[in-house]
Order: sequence, then structure tokens, then C-alpha cells
Amino acid sequence: MKIDSSTFTHTIDPVLLPVLGTNEQFPVRQIYCVGRNYADHAIEMGHDPSREPPFFFMKPAYAVLAEGGALQYPSGTNDLHHEVELVVALKGGGAALTEEAARDCVFGFGVGIDLTRRDLQGEAKSLGRPWESGKAFHHSAPCSALSRIESAGLDPEALIELTVNGETRQKGRLSQMIWRVNEIIVKLSELFPLAAGDLIFTGTPAGVGPVVRGDAVVAMIEGIGSLQIEIV
Repeated sequence: MKIDSSTFTHTIDPVLLPVLGTNEQFPVRQIYCVGRNYADHAIEMGHDPSREPPFFFMKPAYAVLAEGGALQYPSGTNDLHHEVELVVALKGGGAALTEEAARDCVFGFGVGIDLTRRDLQGEAKSLGRPWESGKAFHHSAPCSALSRIESAGLDPEALIELTVNGETRQKGRLSQMIWRVNEIIVKLSELFPLAAGDLIFTGTPAGVGPVVRGDAVVAMIEGIGSLQIEIV
């Protein structure tokens, strides 16, 4: 049976991220996230920080809250957590990429916050179920405007930090990532067909914790940018 597309009245608007210093906008296709990519965060979550193969989960494009702003506290949870992350934006893709090809795929970088309904994620884990209820909700991936920095120009010692109401909660260096940007892209391309428009959230340092209504959250990465959200 062929469905007549003319009967559909609703269309989905593309999710766009601005590009710093230009009038360009980056259309988001897919969001990939890397789990436990900082050793100190792996430890605080009760896991061995050894260099095990990276694992991934996904979020839909509607998870993006472009440039932050007011964030509606999500339904179904009483334990919403923050996780500041370096975001990689791709201008190309493919499958089974080499590290050189992976490097050439990078469009630029941004600052992201991977928001997690930790109670729902914990329940799913305990029952051996998927994490989507804890990770893939509306506006669960706020992201700053993108900075056009070549992959080779990314400062590995750049500070990554998140504050809540002016208090530092997370602080680290990009050099603390277990898997580097190009390695992450290579590993992802072995599992998924990457393409222009994809975003990759690359993991978070230690210090993840809850936020509540009224909290002001500021995330920053030196040389990349900053992002502010208010929980309402």
C-alpha cells in the first residue's frame, strides 16, 4: 500500500544551529553520544575507567535546544542531571573511516549539555532495558552556536567547565578524554553511516549532579564558546 504524502498536513521544521561569525546555520541530522569517556566520570558512576571500547547512544534532533535559554523541566522525573560535553559537528561522513578521513569530516565544535532523567535511566538499567526514556527527551541536548575550528586546531588542554548558580560543579581538560575526537568518529563509522549534519557529544568529566527549577546553568569550553540554560 502506497501512502499519499499529500494527505499529511504537518511538516517537521529542521533543527538549526548558528555558526559563530557567519550568517550560516548548521542543520542537525542525528545526535550520537559517547558514554563514560572521562576516567573520573566512569569512576563516579561505579565503572572501571580502563580504555575499554567506547559505547554509544543516540538522541533525536528535537533534543537540541539551540543556544540554550529557558528549559522546561521535563516530565516523568524528579532527578534531572547535567553533563557538560564537547560537541563535534560533521560536514561529511561515510562508513569504516580512517583517522585521516575522520579528521576531514569535522565542521566545527560546540558546547553541549547532555541532560539525563537519572531516575528513569537507573530504572531502565536495573531492568536491562534501553535508556531512551532517560536520555532522548525533548530539549535534552542544549547546544551552543558552533565554532569553525579545524580538528587539528582543537586545544587538548582547553578547560571544560559547568557551573550551577555560580558554583562550579564540573571542571576538567579535554585531554582527559579517554577516546579522542578522531578515534570516536572512526569507531562510530564502524557502526553507523555518518553524514553531514551529525552531532557527536563526546562525554563528560566528573561532577555530574541534579538541577532543579530556578537553577541557572552555565557551560563553557575554552576557545569554543559557552552556553547558558535556566531551568523553568
